[in-house]
Amino acid sequence: ETPAAEDDHTPAKATTALEEEDTPWLTRLHEVLVTFWPLGFVAFGGPQAHVAILRDHLVVQRDWMDEEAFTELFAIGQGLPGPTSTQLVVSTALARAGPVGGLLAFFLWNLPGLIVLTTCGVLIKEFINPDDPPFYLIGLPPAAISLVFKAFYGFGLKLDQLGIALATFSCIIAILLNGDDNIEPTATQYVFPIMLLCGGLVTYFDSKRENPWGTYKTPKGWDKEDDKTFKRIGISVPVGIFIWIVWAVVLVASIVLVDVGDVDNEYLQLFEKMYRIGSIIFGGGQVVLPLLEAEVVPHWLSEDQFYQGLGLAQSMPGPLFNFSSYIGAVFKGIPGALVAYVGLFGPGVILIFGMVPFWAKLRHVAWFKAALNGVNATAIGLVGAACVILWESAINTTADAMVFVFAGSLACFFKIQAPIAIFAGGVLGAILFKDAASLGQVEYCEQAGYEKILDAARMLVWFA
Repeated sequence: ETPAAEDDHTPAKATTALEEEDTPWLTRLHEVLVTFWPLGFVAFGGPQAHVAILRDHLVVQRDWMDEEAFTELFAIGQGLPGPTSTQLVVSTALARAGPVGGLLAFFLWNLPGLIVLTTCGVLIKEFINPDDPPFYLIGLPPAAISLVFKAFYGFGLKLDQLGIALATFSCIIAILLNGDDNIEPTATQYVFPIMLLCGGLVTYFDSKRENPWGTYKTPKGWDKEDDKTFKRIGISVPVGIFIWIVWAVVLVASIVLVDVGDVDNEYLQLFEKMYRIGSIIFGGGQVVLPLLEAEVVPHWLSEDQFYQGLGLAQSMPGPLFNFSSYIGAVFKGIPGALVAYVGLFGPGVILIFGMVPFWAKLRHVAWFKAALNGVNATAIGLVGAACVILWESAINTTADAMVFVFAGSLACFFKIQAPIAIFAGGVLGAILFKDAASLGQVEYCEQAGYEKILDAARMLVWFA
């Protein structure tokens, strides 16, 4: 390609990069504040919907990073224990405004759900009935799920044939894990990381072939000597190693104190249980639930209290890990809520802080870039599986499908930002609600199974 042709294709990106070089840290920190404070109020729909919201906001709307960097950070979060969407929030903000930006984004992302669930846990009062949610929440889940379809389509456009094959394989496996009664839900915590590792190995070895199946090329404008992102992160590789050591020391120390030293301190016991669970859970919020139930019921919560809190947590925006604050609040009040919250979120946040500097350095290395192609493709397949799984769980009535199409159209074709699209979907859902206009209230489960599948397929083709 000639230099002139290159200039024709990349002036906007070059200008953006030049401007960002001179952007003061306080300005970038303010961008993190302005960007993430509304997202904590509209992040409904679970981890994959959160990823879609973040992609729409950070890549499409604000151009904080390119699609490739975003997908790499998403894949890294998938490969670490902890809440994937929260780790993506932290890592993207960290790459924008350093450690303070990462912590600020983490706080803003979780704040609404943390406050509500802590309050409910302290008062032992059911503010929202999960079996009969209020009208203003009805339209939010299908609106949020529409962005998952948008994200999957956008991710898929970037894949080569080998990437599509890897994504298809991981998508099929993820659907199988979700839909087979003979497979424990906790299987995802080791199957997902293994799939990501295998995907990376496939593209690594493929890149060494004389005629590879995949495409391995340097992105336009890529400068392997450029360390702007690394400087913005503000954490060196040795410090990243130290952060990982801190995570391991805290894990071992808390286990030794509680299980070996038999220290009789309920706050320490609460922290140890949460931190240990947070350190071994891969696959996000749904995977953590069986372990939490086994650890806290009936010792600290009754079964009814546990499921009441779970219903609340699922009706709130933000990560399902916020459920920890409810458990802690029921057990030991506000101090217990904070201890449980820090304990369950701590490992995932610590590990992503330690991992991001390695990513910023190694993504310049050819073999690591090749391996990331496979990891990214495999992770994209998990988003595809979420489209199938979340459609079935969130689209329960014709009205839900109408909200899905409406919000998806706003986001895809009118380029409306994710929070506004989701809010608009919520308004439409409230209007269609059974106690308002009462339109589109036919249950989808009345249709034959194959018709539901065809509806989902048609909707996906329509968005494409």
